[in-house]
Amino acid sequence: MQQLLKRLPGVSLAVLIAILAVYIENILPGHYIGATVIAMFLGILFRTVYYDENQLQEGVQYASKKILKGAIILLGASLNFSIILEVGSQTLLVLIFTLLTAFGGGYLLGKVFDINWKLSNMIAAGTAICGGSAIAALAPVIEAKDSDVSYAISSTFLFDVLMIVLYPIIGTLIGLSDTFFGYWAGTSINDTSSVVAASFAFSEVAGEVETMVKLTRTLAIIPTVLIFSTIYYRKKLKQPERRKAKVSLSGLIPWFIIIFVLMALLNSVGFISPEISGVMKTISRFLMVVALAAIGLKTNLSVFIRTGFKPFVHGFILSSLVVVVSYVVVLFIIG
Repeated sequence: MQQLLKRLPGVSLAVLIAILAVYIENILPGHYIGATVIAMFLGILFRTVYYDENQLQEGVQYASKKILKGAIILLGASLNFSIILEVGSQTLLVLIFTLLTAFGGGYLLGKVFDINWKLSNMIAAGTAICGGSAIAALAPVIEAKDSDVSYAISSTFLFDVLMIVLYPIIGTLIGLSDTFFGYWAGTSINDTSSVVAASFAFSEVAGEVETMVKLTRTLAIIPTVLIFSTIYYRKKLKQPERRKAKVSLSGLIPWFIIIFVLMALLNSVGFISPEISGVMKTISRFLMVVALAAIGLKTNLSVFIRTGFKPFVHGFILSSLVVVVSYVVVLFIIG
């Protein structure tokens, strides 16, 4: 009970910020900015203005770690592998090229700009898959710093805002078809809310195509977290104090990722009804907003200043590469 009381102030603040973020998202025209991004920035703002570490830290820490893992588990209930059969091999081929570009380019750019591998790969995951959700899912697997999570989300978010405006204009100027635009936007714009806004601004048909493509793209979260879980575990085993440690499944794949994948499998075989899946997705989304609010509350602006603009340049160049590669691959494969 005493521990619960210690966590209550911090968790309550994160929940209140999350509620405010969802409200702001709903009143903003076009829903261009997702509640997760809004919550994170509100958290950073609140910390800058006022933050009592003794009162809030334990609850904020709990929300940014435990609640985030709960959100990831519930996210699995909204993922369905059967969507792959619906979209066909053409969509998968486009996605393979964009994923390879994002992670391959992210690795090289991380070396060029001398950015730590965790931050670099979170930017790549956000660019390759679905912005903040992918970054939030990857962060606990590689034990990323909260400041790096905030930086990764910020760098991908700024590019998304620009693309919401530019994509419909470019698509109209060069005379893209609705289907082409849907594939292009669905495989190259990062955050879900941003790609939906850009696609439906172009046309209803483009929005429908994009939705199917984006759902397939979101499934890439599963192999991504599994691969990086393995990579990070191997990195830890190379540390001098861990070299004699035995390989264990719990260390190789965190428990919450196992449940996350299991939830996706249960949903794919129809064990979870569409109604329950929808409810779990809604809860997951809100818990993700709460967790991002907490991560914002733990992020000090001085860390951003010390890190500099390199991660933003990294994210911008990487997102631009994905845009170009996506366009070329869609042109050759879809036509």
